[in-house]
Amino acid sequence: MAAEDRLRTYRGKRDFERTREPSGGQASQGGGRPRFVVQIHDARRMHFDFRLQVGDVLKSWSVPRGPSADPGDKRLAVPTEDHPLAYEDFEGVIPKGEYGGGTVIVWDRGTYEPLSHDRRGRPVDFAESLERGHATFRLHGAKLRGEYALTRFRGRDGEDAWLLVRKGPTGAGHGTPDPRRARSVRTGRTLAQVAADGGEG
Repeated sequence: MAAEDRLRTYRGKRDFERTREPSGGQASQGGGRPRFVVQIHDARRMHFDFRLQVGDVLKSWSVPRGPSADPGDKRLAVPTEDHPLAYEDFEGVIPKGEYGGGTVIVWDRGTYEPLSHDRRGRPVDFAESLERGHATFRLHGAKLRGEYALTRFRGRDGEDAWLLVRKGPTGAGHGTPDPRRARSVRTGRTLAQVAADGGEG
Protein backbone atom coordinates (compact mmCIF):
# COMPACT_ATOMS: atom_id res chain seq x y z
CA MET A 1 0.00 0.00 0.00
CA ALA A 2 1.37 3.43 -0.96
CA ALA A 3 2.04 6.10 1.68
CA GLU A 4 -0.74 8.18 0.11
CA ASP A 5 -3.24 5.45 1.02
CA ARG A 6 -1.76 4.90 4.47
CA LEU A 7 -2.04 8.63 5.21
CA ARG A 8 -5.69 8.94 4.13
CA THR A 9 -6.98 8.72 7.72
CA TYR A 10 -4.33 11.19 8.95
CA ARG A 11 -5.18 13.73 6.26
CA GLY A 12 -8.93 13.25 6.63
CA LYS A 13 -8.77 14.35 10.28
CA ARG A 14 -6.90 17.61 9.64
CA ASP A 15 -7.48 20.99 7.99
CA PHE A 16 -4.04 21.97 6.68
CA GLU A 17 -5.27 25.52 6.13
CA ARG A 18 -5.44 25.80 9.94
CA THR A 19 -2.78 23.47 11.34
CA ARG A 20 0.97 23.61 10.72
CA GLU A 21 1.23 19.84 10.92
CA PRO A 22 2.91 18.36 7.81
CA SER A 23 0.58 16.94 5.16
CA GLY A 24 3.30 14.60 3.91
CA GLY A 25 6.94 14.74 2.86
CA GLN A 26 10.11 13.14 4.10
CA ALA A 27 12.04 13.59 7.32
CA SER A 28 15.82 13.62 7.28
CA GLN A 29 17.30 10.13 7.42
CA GLY A 30 20.10 9.16 9.78
CA GLY A 31 22.61 6.57 8.65
CA GLY A 32 20.08 4.51 6.75
CA ARG A 33 18.48 3.15 9.95
CA PRO A 34 14.75 3.67 10.49
CA ARG A 35 13.80 6.61 12.71
CA PHE A 36 11.76 6.98 15.88
CA VAL A 37 10.32 10.00 17.68
CA VAL A 38 8.60 10.54 21.03
CA GLN A 39 6.48 13.67 21.26
CA ILE A 40 4.75 15.06 24.33
CA HIS A 41 1.26 16.23 23.42
CA ASP A 42 -0.70 18.50 25.75
CA ALA A 43 -4.13 17.93 24.22
CA ARG A 44 -7.46 17.17 25.92
CA ARG A 45 -5.39 14.71 27.95
CA MET A 46 -1.63 14.95 28.34
CA HIS A 47 0.11 11.98 26.70
CA PHE A 48 3.20 10.85 24.84
CA ASP A 49 3.11 9.91 21.15
CA PHE A 50 5.51 7.08 20.28
CA ARG A 51 6.28 6.74 16.56
CA LEU A 52 8.41 4.25 14.63
CA GLN A 53 9.30 4.59 10.96
CA VAL A 54 8.01 1.54 9.10
CA GLY A 55 8.57 1.96 5.38
CA ASP A 56 7.40 5.41 4.29
CA VAL A 57 5.20 6.26 7.31
CA LEU A 58 5.48 6.61 11.07
CA LYS A 59 3.48 3.90 12.85
CA SER A 60 2.05 5.64 15.90
CA TRP A 61 0.83 4.88 19.42
CA SER A 62 -0.51 7.14 22.16
CA VAL A 63 1.24 6.24 25.43
CA PRO A 64 -0.64 7.96 28.30
CA ARG A 65 2.13 7.57 30.88
CA GLY A 66 5.08 7.67 28.46
CA PRO A 67 7.85 5.11 27.91
CA SER A 68 9.61 3.74 30.99
CA ALA A 69 13.22 2.68 31.58
CA ASP A 70 12.02 0.07 34.11
CA PRO A 71 11.48 -3.43 32.62
CA GLY A 72 8.82 -4.13 35.25
CA ASP A 73 6.75 -1.16 34.11
CA LYS A 74 4.35 -2.14 31.31
CA ARG A 75 2.99 0.95 29.57
CA LEU A 76 -0.29 0.98 27.66
CA ALA A 77 0.16 2.06 24.02
CA VAL A 78 -3.01 2.79 22.04
CA PRO A 79 -2.57 2.63 18.25
CA THR A 80 -3.38 5.78 16.29
CA GLU A 81 -3.29 6.59 12.60
CA ASP A 82 -0.07 6.43 10.56
CA HIS A 83 1.72 9.80 10.33
CA PRO A 84 3.99 11.16 7.58
CA LEU A 85 7.74 10.87 8.09
CA ALA A 86 8.01 14.67 8.28
CA TYR A 87 6.03 14.54 11.54
CA GLU A 88 9.29 13.58 13.26
CA ASP A 89 10.20 17.29 13.22
CA PHE A 90 6.80 18.67 14.19
CA GLU A 91 6.73 20.89 17.25
CA GLY A 92 4.13 23.57 17.77
CA VAL A 93 0.55 24.40 18.61
CA ILE A 94 -2.34 22.57 16.93
CA PRO A 95 -5.24 25.07 16.93
CA LYS A 96 -8.17 24.60 19.30
CA GLY A 97 -11.02 22.87 17.51
CA GLU A 98 -8.66 20.91 15.26
CA TYR A 99 -8.09 17.18 15.78
CA GLY A 100 -5.52 16.83 18.60
CA GLY A 101 -5.70 20.54 19.43
CA GLY A 102 -2.92 21.46 21.88
CA THR A 103 0.84 21.87 22.19
CA VAL A 104 3.45 19.36 20.96
CA ILE A 105 7.18 19.09 21.68
CA VAL A 106 9.75 16.61 20.36
CA TRP A 107 10.92 15.00 23.61
CA ASP A 108 13.24 12.46 21.98
CA ARG A 109 14.19 11.15 18.57
CA GLY A 110 16.83 9.04 16.90
CA THR A 111 17.16 5.73 15.10
CA TYR A 112 16.19 2.18 15.98
CA GLU A 113 17.33 -1.35 15.11
CA PRO A 114 14.66 -3.98 14.45
CA LEU A 115 15.41 -7.10 16.53
CA SER A 116 12.41 -9.36 15.85
CA HIS A 117 13.15 -13.04 15.16
CA ASP A 118 11.05 -16.13 14.53
CA ARG A 119 11.15 -19.22 16.76
CA ARG A 120 14.17 -20.52 14.84
CA GLY A 121 16.11 -17.33 15.47
CA ARG A 122 15.81 -15.98 11.92
CA PRO A 123 15.21 -12.21 11.50
CA VAL A 124 11.60 -11.24 10.73
CA ASP A 125 10.64 -8.19 8.68
CA PHE A 126 9.69 -5.46 11.16
CA ALA A 127 6.35 -4.63 9.52
CA GLU A 128 5.52 -8.34 9.58
CA SER A 129 6.41 -8.61 13.28
CA LEU A 130 4.01 -5.75 14.03
CA GLU A 131 1.31 -7.49 11.99
CA ARG A 132 1.87 -10.61 14.10
CA GLY A 133 1.50 -8.54 17.27
CA HIS A 134 5.00 -8.61 18.79
CA ALA A 135 8.03 -6.53 17.78
CA THR A 136 11.34 -5.93 19.53
CA PHE A 137 13.76 -3.13 18.72
CA ARG A 138 16.71 -1.19 20.13
CA LEU A 139 16.37 2.59 20.42
CA HIS A 140 19.30 4.93 19.81
CA GLY A 141 17.93 8.27 20.97
CA ALA A 142 19.25 11.27 22.87
CA LYS A 143 17.22 10.15 25.92
CA LEU A 144 15.86 6.66 25.26
CA ARG A 145 18.45 3.95 24.66
CA GLY A 146 18.18 0.21 24.84
CA GLU A 147 15.86 -2.63 23.89
CA TYR A 148 12.07 -2.31 23.94
CA ALA A 149 9.14 -4.44 22.83
CA LEU A 150 5.63 -3.71 21.63
CA THR A 151 3.09 -6.49 22.24
CA ARG A 152 -0.54 -6.44 21.10
CA PHE A 153 -3.39 -7.61 23.29
CA ARG A 154 -7.19 -7.45 23.21
CA GLY A 155 -8.52 -4.77 25.56
CA ARG A 156 -11.61 -5.06 27.75
CA ASP A 157 -13.55 -3.07 25.15
CA GLY A 158 -12.62 -5.60 22.47
CA GLU A 159 -10.28 -3.14 20.75
CA ASP A 160 -6.61 -3.90 20.07
CA ALA A 161 -4.14 -2.21 22.40
CA TRP A 162 -0.41 -2.67 22.92
CA LEU A 163 2.07 -2.74 25.77
CA LEU A 164 5.37 -0.89 25.44
CA VAL A 165 7.98 -2.53 27.70
CA ARG A 166 11.67 -1.93 28.30
CA LYS A 167 13.75 -5.11 27.95
CA GLY A 168 17.03 -5.87 29.69
CA PRO A 169 18.68 -3.93 32.54
CA THR A 170 17.20 -0.77 34.04
CA GLY A 171 19.05 2.49 33.82
CA ALA A 172 20.05 2.95 30.16
CA GLY A 173 18.76 6.32 29.03
CA HIS A 174 16.21 8.54 30.75
CA GLY A 175 13.10 7.49 32.61
CA THR A 176 9.70 9.04 32.06
CA PRO A 177 9.90 12.81 32.57
CA ASP A 178 7.40 15.16 34.17
CA PRO A 179 5.81 16.28 30.90
CA ARG A 180 5.33 19.87 32.06
CA ARG A 181 9.03 20.24 32.91
CA ALA A 182 10.42 18.17 30.02
CA ARG A 183 12.40 19.93 27.33
CA SER A 184 12.41 19.41 23.61
CA VAL A 185 15.43 17.58 22.24
CA ARG A 186 14.98 19.73 19.13
CA THR A 187 14.72 23.27 20.54
CA GLY A 188 15.26 22.97 24.31
CA ARG A 189 11.82 24.47 24.99
CA THR A 190 9.10 23.28 27.38
CA LEU A 191 5.44 22.87 26.42
CA ALA A 192 4.69 26.22 28.09
CA GLN A 193 7.41 27.98 26.11
CA VAL A 194 6.19 26.52 22.81
CA ALA A 195 2.61 27.56 23.67
CA ALA A 196 3.78 31.09 24.63
CA ASP A 197 5.66 31.35 21.31
CA GLY A 198 2.49 30.35 19.47
CA GLY A 199 4.31 27.31 18.08
CA GLU A 200 6.95 29.40 16.29
CA GLY A 201 10.64 28.63 16.59
